[in-house]
Amino acid sequence: MILTKPRVLFAGTSSGCGKTTAVCAVLKLLTRRGVAVSAAKCGPDYIDPMFHEAVLGIPSSNLDPFFCGGNLLRAGLARSSGDLCVVEGVMGYYDGTGADGMENSTCTAARETGTPVILVVNGRGAYASLLALIEGFLNYVPESGIRGVLFSNVAAMTYAGLKKMVEARFGGRIVPVGYIPHLPETCEFTSRRLGLVTASEIADLGARLGEIADLCEKTVDLDAVLALAESAEPLEFDPPEIRRHPPVTIALAHDEAFCFVYPDTLRLLEDMGAALVRFSPLKNEAVPESADGLLLPGGYPELHTEQLEANEAFRESVRRAVCSGMPTIAECGGFQVLGERLAGRRMCGVLPHDSSDAGRLVRFGYCTLTAQSDGLLGPRGTALPAHEFHYYDSTDCGSDFEAVKPNGKSWACAVHTETLYAGYPHLCLPACPGAAESFYKKCLAYKEKKI
Repeated sequence: MILTKPRVLFAGTSSGCGKTTAVCAVLKLLTRRGVAVSAAKCGPDYIDPMFHEAVLGIPSSNLDPFFCGGNLLRAGLARSSGDLCVVEGVMGYYDGTGADGMENSTCTAARETGTPVILVVNGRGAYASLLALIEGFLNYVPESGIRGVLFSNVAAMTYAGLKKMVEARFGGRIVPVGYIPHLPETCEFTSRRLGLVTASEIADLGARLGEIADLCEKTVDLDAVLALAESAEPLEFDPPEIRRHPPVTIALAHDEAFCFVYPDTLRLLEDMGAALVRFSPLKNEAVPESADGLLLPGGYPELHTEQLEANEAFRESVRRAVCSGMPTIAECGGFQVLGERLAGRRMCGVLPHDSSDAGRLVRFGYCTLTAQSDGLLGPRGTALPAHEFHYYDSTDCGSDFEAVKPNGKSWACAVHTETLYAGYPHLCLPACPGAAESFYKKCLAYKEKKI
């Protein structure tokens, strides 16, 4: 098949340069113009896609070269809804893994999907020096793919000068597409240790997004952005084969405490035949009786330990479900909640560990998991791409997988039984279809056992 969808990627010179604000502004402006647009995020990030969804009202997706090769990246873009896709980069454009530091970077995703790139450059405290920065990004590798530049944190007069200098120095090699002006504090997105505060926690997010779009209405050249998106070349891809199964019901813990789940994972399970039933532990809800499988994603349970401890119905329902053999995937925060205590509060008590704040990032980054024994996600030797990002750590993190980082560092992790995967590493099931198939079949077997 051929990927023909118009697409454009906003990359950054670094984290914190204004990518998310720029992407949200462009998404809002495109919807105001009546363009049917979708969004995606490079890398394993959960939070930025929540802001995309807040603007568009539809789930975003992840384009992660470590999880998915070029074919799956192209297939994911082709599947995205709407007539155009806006992609947000991660970290700096060239920041990744490997000996050269560029593997699995935003640049990798742009190349694999043939997506034109707009570089977001923070102009605060600089002027002509910004051209040296742009020139470095353009020339760092042959065929950088950077076709446009968007400045952030600049005033109208500053942008007018920068635009002339960019055009004079680079000609048509790179197109200035406008700027994001200095934003009032009412429009800023606050951050904490794992990134931005999640979209659902900002009560007036809709108003903030609207105000940002209002301010950018005359400062962002939307026609230039659209022209770059339309210039994307067609690319071939093979759509992944997804086997349809008899239906099962999979319960998904979903609220501010359990919000780190990849939309692509949920879409895959639905395509396989699953009905997803969401429940909120923070609203005193328990695992639904109809469930044949359970997903306990990561998120911020450490911020809600008092509520989780008070919800005995939730904790007892999880104990009952896991101990009865209900197939369960519990990642990061979900893994912590399966333990005895989290930050001193009583949790589900399924696994014999306590979790507390380590005061620093622990085992951060990509890794490949190799199963040391047969279990829920596949037989011994099954390899799964994964990602860790957490400040809390546990007294017993499990030992049923070996995790190996791209730099060769390794450690034992996770609990893997016939019906349970529980550990700090996050999984993206479309990247490991065999594991998704194994989990689904175990849910079918559990359903048949209930009948």
